[in-house]
Amino acid sequence: MTSMSIPAGGVAAESRTARRRVPARVWVGIAVLAVFVLAALVGPLLRPYDPVATDLPNRLLAPGSHTHEGGIAWLGTDQVGRDLLANLLAGARITLLVAGATVIVGGAVGLVVGLISGYFGGPLDTILSRIGDVQLAFPSILLAILLAGVLGPSITNIVITLAITRWVIFARVVRASAMSTRRLEFVDSARVLGCGHLRILVRHVLPSCWQPLLVAATVQVGLVMVAEASLSFLGLGVPVDTASWGATVSLGRDYLGSAWWISTVPAAALALVVTAVGVVGDGFRDLSDPRSQI
Repeated sequence: MTSMSIPAGGVAAESRTARRRVPARVWVGIAVLAVFVLAALVGPLLRPYDPVATDLPNRLLAPGSHTHEGGIAWLGTDQVGRDLLANLLAGARITLLVAGATVIVGGAVGLVVGLISGYFGGPLDTILSRIGDVQLAFPSILLAILLAGVLGPSITNIVITLAITRWVIFARVVRASAMSTRRLEFVDSARVLGCGHLRILVRHVLPSCWQPLLVAATVQVGLVMVAEASLSFLGLGVPVDTASWGATVSLGRDYLGSAWWISTVPAAALALVVTAVGVVGDGFRDLSDPRSQI
């Protein structure tokens, strides 16, 4: 009687697949983010929102109340009668835009600086590293408040402000990957074959930096959302004629006793989205880290 045996390679492959199975909490986080992105893209088209319009007869309506026109304010209205559901959807688009643009701009600057610093090393690496150390010595939120106060409130300025406070994080991640890759044998072989620095950076060093850079980006997205909301709460973020979750929380703080939903609704939405981003970022980091799969 011949016994059936499973090849060792098949067992190893099956074991690796089991170890890399995505946890259920990550799928929940992805689902929350998908709903958030869909609401940010489609919501303002289905439920238009005018941040400067007022509707005083419908002011301070509780969630689920009927408006004077016969409609339903599902999430209530604020102190000037604006619908909070429409405000939430419009603010989601601004939050998504600021977070995405900040990560792209800050990540691009950090990628270039980290590649140059980690690959060439020497005095150039020392200078760039000390610049990063000096910036990290200041709390990022205080630096953002300073820059936002100087530049003024606008979406472009808030992206520039937050990108300046985040590029160091990306630069350090890329620098570490570039420093470990430049010592590998295939990079030395490329030098022996006469490849220039630019070709080695693009063809051999850069591919090893994408994975840790993407992991850092997923973590920073949630932090950027909180930073944007904080600046808008202080009146230093987006302009007053633009919907923002942080600005809505700030406007509703005087009504916490009588109209708690004005501040609670956007604050709860921000907490939910940031938590989902954190869960997805942790899952992505665990899947990309070989040590977590042992």
